[in-house]
Amino acid sequence: MSQDSTSQLSINIFRESIDKYHLIDEVDQVFENPYPADALEHLLYRKNWIDTVQWHYEDLIRDPEIDPVEGMKLKRLIDASNQERTDTVEYIDSFFLNQFKDVKIQKGATTNSESPAWALDRLSILELKIYHMEEEANRKEAGESHREKCNAKLKVLLTQRADLGSSIDDLLKDIASGSKYMKVYK
Repeated sequence: MSQDSTSQLSINIFRESIDKYHLIDEVDQVFENPYPADALEHLLYRKNWIDTVQWHYEDLIRDPEIDPVEGMKLKRLIDASNQERTDTVEYIDSFFLNQFKDVKIQKGATTNSESPAWALDRLSILELKIYHMEEEANRKEAGESHREKCNAKLKVLLTQRADLGSSIDDLLKDIASGSKYMKVYK
């Protein structure tokens, strides 16, 4: 991945969002987006923040001792978060549709199995997995065997991130050249 690739930009922003969330580590903390509202970075930061909060909602709802009323409240928050996640993915796709609106589509151009934004959605979730696996791999109070297993899993996740990042960048290059075109389903 080149330093200026969309995937690397996204990874950097996702990690920034994850790190910012974990400073307070509370699902109801105030959300502040550091990027201009009309920038792709704004959408990426918002997307990952939604994913990060939802990750922690899901941790909370897994508590076997959760009060059923509190569990139902969390379920509704997760449902609302899923809708916000989908809406944000569609905003990201709209950004790319606008970016590529003047590209001449080549004869024989094909679509991809997912839009750029849905691929970035997977990258955002993957970055959360990497963050939490790094925590486990470096947890001092965990046993050596646990840390070794987590380090092995972390290596796989990092390989997956590199592969997914390359695929996203290739897809965007193909769309920019007209050999692929975006097709979204709203």
